[in-house]
Amino acid sequence: MPFVVKKLHAPTKQKAFLFLMKELGYTQKEAQRLIAKGRLFVDKEVMDNQAGFVEGDFEFVCFEPLTKGLTPTFVANDFAIYDKPSGLIVHPQNRHTPYSLNDEIKHRFGNDANITHRIDQETSGLVLAARNKTSERVLKMMFEEREVTKRYLALVRGHLKHSLDIKEPLLRREDASSIVRMIVRVHPEGKASRTFITPLEYFPELDATLVEASPHTGRQHQIRVHLFHVKHPIIGDPIYGQDEKDAVRFLDKEMSEEERFENTGATRLLLHAYSLEFQYGANPYHIVSREDFVSRCFEAMKITH
Repeated sequence: MPFVVKKLHAPTKQKAFLFLMKELGYTQKEAQRLIAKGRLFVDKEVMDNQAGFVEGDFEFVCFEPLTKGLTPTFVANDFAIYDKPSGLIVHPQNRHTPYSLNDEIKHRFGNDANITHRIDQETSGLVLAARNKTSERVLKMMFEEREVTKRYLALVRGHLKHSLDIKEPLLRREDASSIVRMIVRVHPEGKASRTFITPLEYFPELDATLVEASPHTGRQHQIRVHLFHVKHPIIGDPIYGQDEKDAVRFLDKEMSEEERFENTGATRLLLHAYSLEFQYGANPYHIVSREDFVSRCFEAMKITH
């Protein structure tokens, strides 16, 4: 597990952040930020005062990244691009998350490396990571300013014959349940959202269409909700297009893999981030995934093709 508890000892009374800088190699900003996040424990109690002191024995929660051998598909001086498999979470959800893409990024490029945008755990494909704090700020701003063109592939139900320009506002549900709150819906009070959909190939034996989706905005679950709204849900989606009780059961991890396959038609969400296009400094970049997404779709649908 990447989050580990280190038992430390300060022989004399001293500022906690100074001790962490000296013993663990953090910068002052990093040390104070981690203290404020509640990573330091004295007598089993959180000590989150950035100017606080330590003396004697105490504990500190560190992030020590693991690796399972996932390597970037493209590396530049200031950033790297990973082709994330479906099922791998991008960021750790909490200190008990056993493994995430962030592990691989920090393991290879150091603690200053970080992911600049998010894709869903079930979505596979390209993720852009900054290798240093300066490039992280630049790249995140580029995403905010819509200077990065993202394109996805999806296998959807039905025969989609024409391109679509879907402009439907999206709203996260307000509900007492934090699980249900994760579900997004089209609603007039939601945030403006826009997705361009282009059909690429129809598979009559499956009654399914391979489409390219290019989101103009970056709302949570945007492509999934928009395609569901136009009655072409993505195959393998365990939330949109499913009975609400089943969606909640999936989010609560109460649904077996067999039942999920029976309900959705696939063992995973058939959505793949296959292209990133942007200009960084003076250089244009267009990175395309090397994955054979159609083959992955047939595998997930348990079809021999």
